[in-house]
Amino acid sequence: MICCCLNSENNKKYAELDAKLARKMVESRRIYPGHKSLKSMDSIIMKFPKLREGLRNIRNVFESYDNDKNGTIDIEELKKCLEELQLSLSDEEVKGLYGWCDVDGSKGIQFNEFIVLLCLIYLLSKPSSESNAESREMGPKLVESIFDPIVEVFLFLDKDGKGKLNKADVTTTLNNEDYPLERSPSHVTNMRFEEMDWGRKGKVGFREFLFAFMSWVGLDVADDYYMSS
Repeated sequence: MICCCLNSENNKKYAELDAKLARKMVESRRIYPGHKSLKSMDSIIMKFPKLREGLRNIRNVFESYDNDKNGTIDIEELKKCLEELQLSLSDEEVKGLYGWCDVDGSKGIQFNEFIVLLCLIYLLSKPSSESNAESREMGPKLVESIFDPIVEVFLFLDKDGKGKLNKADVTTTLNNEDYPLERSPSHVTNMRFEEMDWGRKGKVGFREFLFAFMSWVGLDVADDYYMSS
């Protein structure tokens, strides 16, 4: 009974985080104009080399806070990392995101989970108003330079602007008739969406998109995760 209550409480907490993140993505359209410059999957792929380089730098951050060198970061190690990176959320929100991103239930955040967790914290701790002078300066340049382009890719795919990806929009976006030489084959587009749509609900939130996107970029640990899941 206790276990069921805890699971129910966690599910409610994760649903609230998912809804909050969707609202954040809707708000972000005003402060991430870069998504308007993307035209096709090819324009996304062109970002991959720079993103790989940045994610390797994030690996160095991960390893520097993995004090016991066990390949995972616990909640206390994470708090020290966030303090150093000047990213702040409430303890309750950090704990919720920590559990939400621990997708294998290992009670420790592995590197691919760390990337997603760090991006979600960065995004949720960032002011929504573009009039806020600090909104473009929050967090170190390393984190901003990696995660802002990824947010822009999500916004590019989210054509209806509701903070969730749906299959129809993703298919249409990646098969833009205005760029016939850059259109993705339908079976590739379907595969891309299925990689994101874990629950087969036809809707994809930013967290699920992030895990899939790491695999697309070609980060080794993300590939290992998808091979083992």
